[in-house]
Amino acid sequence: MTSAYAATPGGLLLVLAVMLPAAAVLAMLVLGPRRTRVVALATLALGLVVALAIGLELVRSGTALIYVLGNWQPPLGIALRADGLSVMMLAVTAVVMAATGLFARDLFGLDLATADGRLGTSFWTLLMGLWSGLNLVFVSQDLFNLYVALELLTFAAVPLVCLDGRGETMAAALRYLMFALLGSMLYLLGAGLLYGAYGTLDIRLIASASQHGPAMAIALALMIPGLLAKAALFPLHLWLPPAHAGAPAAASAVLSALVIKAPVFLILRLVADIAPPGSAAVAGQVLAVLGAASILFCSIMALRQERLKLMIAYSTVAQIGYLFIVFPLAGVGDGTAPWGTIAWTGGALQLTSHALAKAAMFMAAGIVAEAVGHDRIRDLGGFGRAPPLPPPTFGWAGLSLMGIPPSGGFIAKCLLLTAAAIGGHLWLALTILAGGLLAGGYVFPVMDRALATPAEPLLLRKPIPLRLELVPLVLAVLAVALGFLPLAPFGLLQIGRPDIALAVSP
Repeated sequence: MTSAYAATPGGLLLVLAVMLPAAAVLAMLVLGPRRTRVVALATLALGLVVALAIGLELVRSGTALIYVLGNWQPPLGIALRADGLSVMMLAVTAVVMAATGLFARDLFGLDLATADGRLGTSFWTLLMGLWSGLNLVFVSQDLFNLYVALELLTFAAVPLVCLDGRGETMAAALRYLMFALLGSMLYLLGAGLLYGAYGTLDIRLIASASQHGPAMAIALALMIPGLLAKAALFPLHLWLPPAHAGAPAAASAVLSALVIKAPVFLILRLVADIAPPGSAAVAGQVLAVLGAASILFCSIMALRQERLKLMIAYSTVAQIGYLFIVFPLAGVGDGTAPWGTIAWTGGALQLTSHALAKAAMFMAAGIVAEAVGHDRIRDLGGFGRAPPLPPPTFGWAGLSLMGIPPSGGFIAKCLLLTAAAIGGHLWLALTILAGGLLAGGYVFPVMDRALATPAEPLLLRKPIPLRLELVPLVLAVLAVALGFLPLAPFGLLQIGRPDIALAVSP
């Protein structure tokens, strides 16, 4: 079995996307706490430029970007590859990371009174590690290399959960670690089976094999549940609400918007790229059932929460469910190309709008908690009076979660609903409608508390800089602005697909 990878002119940008945050970590360790924030912010700016350059090169060339490490072709070497979906994820990651950096600039700086930079240094270092791991997930073609990227994500995300050192956040982080390690073990076992059966871990080479035996089905049955544990899909979601609700607001924004998307992205790759049609169809149906259950159950759980951040965390699990109902709606496993369907575009839009809206919501909730000292919803009456911008931020982001026009979430859910109606998936159509109504059930009460006139004015524990409030507002506006995209399949998502014909097997 040989590979036909051919490096493209823009392929080196993929290496830069992965190595730039990693190089920033080394620079932070060398320069010390006083330069940590400066290095991080400069890296975030450069990372945005790199993501933009990758996108422009992809559109210009009209084909996937490829870089072969050391010029060693798979299966001996490792290839990096970015198609339209990968580039979209790189761009969303860069935008959310940059916004998180601006938001955290004042929260994780050097304590000038004590010259103690341990908290800030830890946060910025872990943030850069997360970014490098995420980018590697989106461009790597080697299943073991992807395992390494997932582990990098885990060991950067878990400390972010318990950055404040409190007992409850330590317990949440340990629970997160246990689920993540279980997922890693299952994923690695499946990867080992694939290597034994095919003699390679390269995605394209495995997909181009002429025959698939029982090892493929067993491997997928191990790897997909392992990734589901990391993605926190129902019923493997138990670690996410306490972990995301207890983490600092800047960390929660990244964890909810980006980190759990990495295993979702890999599940898409496994089912759409590697699995034979029969296995892909079965896996897609099972994932759709779990996704629908996640939408309904976790939306109801969000309704019952008394804390704002905990409600947003359960909402995260519910909204992730929409990404898994894409499989049957896009016809994955039925022999057609799913990436040209409106369901595939709807799933991509849901992924993007959710990342922007959820990051905005967690930041807004963090600002409220910082200003008044708590995030108990029933005691937040009139919190829209000061600070002034979190309520509109929450409202604009909520439009996307509920699927109300003109938000990006509306376009995403409209495309998915249309695909469900055309394909005769009545139960999925009803789930999408019910999910939107339930989302309104937990968004509107928060807005009601924001606009209410309290019996006693809320006492602000500390003033909040206006620039801190503007960052999540911009993200929420971007989530709504996505709603002005046309209701049609995106050409960007079709660049580089299908790619199996480029791999040959003698």
